[in-house]
Amino acid sequence: MSDIAEKQTGASEVEAQPVPIYDAGEKVDYDRTGAIGAEEAEHNMTVIQAVKAYPAASWWAFVMSATIIMESYCVFLMGQFIATNRFAEDFGVWSESGQEYIIVASWQSAFQCSGPLGAFIGVFLAGPITSAIGYRWATISALMFLNAFIFIFYFGNSQGMFFAAQILEGIPWGIFIANAPAYCAEIVPMRLRAPATQMLQMFWAIGSIIVGGITYHYQSKNNSSAYRVPIALQWMFPTPLAILLFFAPESPWWLVRKNRLEEAEKAIKRLGRASSAENSSDAVAMMRRTVELEATEKKPSLIELWRGTDRYRTLIVCGVYASQNLTGNLIANQAVYFFKQAGMAENTAFALGLAVSALQWIMVMLSWILTTYLGRRTIYVYSQFINCGFLIALGIAGSFGQNKTTNNAVAALGFIVSVLFCLGPAPSSWVIIGETSSVRLRPLTTGIGRGAYYLVNIPCIFLSSYMLNTDKWNLGGMSGYIWAATAFICTAAAWVWVPEMKDRSFREIDILFKRKVPARKWPETVVDIRDDE
Repeated sequence: MSDIAEKQTGASEVEAQPVPIYDAGEKVDYDRTGAIGAEEAEHNMTVIQAVKAYPAASWWAFVMSATIIMESYCVFLMGQFIATNRFAEDFGVWSESGQEYIIVASWQSAFQCSGPLGAFIGVFLAGPITSAIGYRWATISALMFLNAFIFIFYFGNSQGMFFAAQILEGIPWGIFIANAPAYCAEIVPMRLRAPATQMLQMFWAIGSIIVGGITYHYQSKNNSSAYRVPIALQWMFPTPLAILLFFAPESPWWLVRKNRLEEAEKAIKRLGRASSAENSSDAVAMMRRTVELEATEKKPSLIELWRGTDRYRTLIVCGVYASQNLTGNLIANQAVYFFKQAGMAENTAFALGLAVSALQWIMVMLSWILTTYLGRRTIYVYSQFINCGFLIALGIAGSFGQNKTTNNAVAALGFIVSVLFCLGPAPSSWVIIGETSSVRLRPLTTGIGRGAYYLVNIPCIFLSSYMLNTDKWNLGGMSGYIWAATAFICTAAAWVWVPEMKDRSFREIDILFKRKVPARKWPETVVDIRDDE
């Protein structure tokens, strides 16, 4: 990267040269000198300088990321309900062992895959809606619909109603999860893209902490409040977030794509301090320069995602999203049930689940530093490989039958896998997702990518439930062998195909993909700051 910095010196000496750019049906010009200067300024910023220059951008990324709490809350909520005695008594059956009520594996899987099924619909709606009306209004609308769907969940009195309510709630989740990484990546300067997009994983952990604390308190109640109150508490989030987002600026990149250039300048001024806002016209010029590289007279479409270099970029996003399910995430999402199957007492299992969530939050914040300074690809690939080792150890521990020693070993390794997943694979994947797609196709790419996540997630939920449930395969810790195999495949694929995008502007990323530079050669490849192809 030092070579790039050397190439960038003297950019101020480049003469102003208006360049035509296609956008919204007409040709316009941008200030090439200003565009180069703005990009050079981003390259020269340190992380601390970027935070000081764009504090509002950091705040609005924080707010948009908070929408992920809703999906996290409810995903973990259903996992906790399966381990809650009162919920099992009201909606389960008496176990064959004659010792307790259980939710049978089929309904257990159905409850946990219903939300992802709805989200799968939502992510396909997110791209076209966001491209048409913007990130803000698409997200605000989804929050309002979520408020309504929570009513169905709260008043549900049958397995079928819970299943239907979760599908409906999942549709807004799909919009949140498609929009949040794209919006966060677009509103912050280059140096803040890693922490801004990784906040999504932090809020996922926060959602699990909240639901863990709530269910830990209510799971011992011997009436319907054991699950009704946790459902009702979902209403804490949508309305306050919708009000905050009403006052948020739209992504300036989205506004530039729509040729609303004055609004884009105003948005940039709102995202930065006065000193940085003075150069808002140069920042718009930089965005227009990048958009010009991707210019076409066609409207963004799903078909376009699978053509030319965009196909490679789409496959990276889809693969990184899908691999979240295959490298330890399913153990983390079902931590409480996993601990119970490992022989832990109910209160101990819930307490351990809460501890996992708290440590995941800390791991995500530590990952901000690692990913920002060591790189996305580095952390992503090597952390997945390390997780493979722990998953194999988990399988070995589960192979020796159930006794106090092996149960403790299985619980401890499950704990480690769940925590380490949020140090490397999970948070670094969000950065890769936010940076890989082209600016023009970003809303569609993140939506399709999340769709790939749910295509893998739904069958994996069924698989995980059957692996852990006592009335099915009852593998316990031996499930680690299966997840180790899938994690290794994901690690090998990432080593070959995922490039290192640390310290790269969106223009440089576009150029490197168009030049078809092999993933492992990105760090050593120099892109001159004056290059447009």
